[in-house]
Amino acid sequence: MQQKMTKVTWSSSLGLPVSMANTVSLRSAISSHPSLGTRAAECEWSFLLAASSLNTDAQGWERVRRLLDKVEWVALLRLANDHGTSSLLYQNCLKLRDAVPPTVLAELRQRHETNVHKCLFFSRELIRILDCLEGLGVEAIPYKGVVLSEVYYGDMAMRQSGDIDLLVRSRDVARIKESVLTLGYTPRVSIPDAAWPNYLASGYECSFDGLGGQNFLELQWALQPRFYAVDYDMDKLFQRAVNVTVADRDMKTLSPEDLLLVLSVHTAKHVWERLIWLCDIARIIKLKQLDWAAVQSRTRQYGIERILHITLLLTNHFLAEPIPEPIESAVFADQNARILANEIAAAVRAGVFYEAEQVAYFRLMMRLRERKADRVRFLTRLTFTPGPGEWHAIRLQKVLFPLYRVVRLARLASRFARE
Repeated sequence: MQQKMTKVTWSSSLGLPVSMANTVSLRSAISSHPSLGTRAAECEWSFLLAASSLNTDAQGWERVRRLLDKVEWVALLRLANDHGTSSLLYQNCLKLRDAVPPTVLAELRQRHETNVHKCLFFSRELIRILDCLEGLGVEAIPYKGVVLSEVYYGDMAMRQSGDIDLLVRSRDVARIKESVLTLGYTPRVSIPDAAWPNYLASGYECSFDGLGGQNFLELQWALQPRFYAVDYDMDKLFQRAVNVTVADRDMKTLSPEDLLLVLSVHTAKHVWERLIWLCDIARIIKLKQLDWAAVQSRTRQYGIERILHITLLLTNHFLAEPIPEPIESAVFADQNARILANEIAAAVRAGVFYEAEQVAYFRLMMRLRERKADRVRFLTRLTFTPGPGEWHAIRLQKVLFPLYRVVRLARLASRFARE
């Protein structure tokens, strides 16, 4: 049965005014993106959003067509590149080819063709890695990149991929590390052998350089660094994984419900700064019949209701994706989510972002959590969980490893004192 949805329409805000205090804190917390530059003109944004939405109808395209003589094409191409939507823009510019300059179409076509070749390489490497791990009897789940694009866009080249992300079990990491070395991959960061047990407990991924460049392969035994205090049940994620086919190869990926939550938390970690991440969310909602009771149950379990609500609000605001009826009342009852979504939407449109090493970023991460216990866990773990920075700053004997918490605290205090 077709899932009923309600389309919500807003003006430039998300229904709530940004208070003066919020505006000031936002401006002090964010800085200009190095590639986005100044605030994009309204016509470039309108065009890009229309080209990225699944819900742009004939009237919508006619409104966009009337803006074409005002579009700064260089700015639009840069905006699309920064937001990872160049291939989507190309496909939709073909619908308006009579009004789009030939040089712009040629540039977009070249970008798309380059991405096609890149995605073919990604898929080949993904299959090579999965075949290797299958030979070991090790289960791995790819869930972003070409897999997400193939399953939810119907074409692996419709979105740009930067790496291969594999979910693995922590107990298998050592064996997988040895195996991918034989495929030509080398660890990006050297973790001291004595620190590995601590890193498996507090970290979440191990990155490898390969033929595709730096950080080409990421093995993830968790979905966020531990200090973010979103403790997924990884075994349950593996149990609920679904079968898909990518490049004629059968593999498993996350269930749509789990993928929705995982991607929502991922884009929240990066403060929703790229439009393609919201496009992914829109595709999942539009193309799959989700079990919203299960989604809401898991958001309550992990303490990420507000993060999901903000993600749905922003997807509706930018891409006109209706908020599904089963969750609509909960979303609009969450006033804090609406206020935060309003702030974040303004930042995204203005081409600004939070710097992840600043105090303001960590304050925002705490504001995104609805439960006091999760905020306390976030702050405690952030303060006292050492990592590669501490291990490389000073070398301690294994028996002295507990002192790394003191090193961590000192490094954080030094960093924040400089702000």
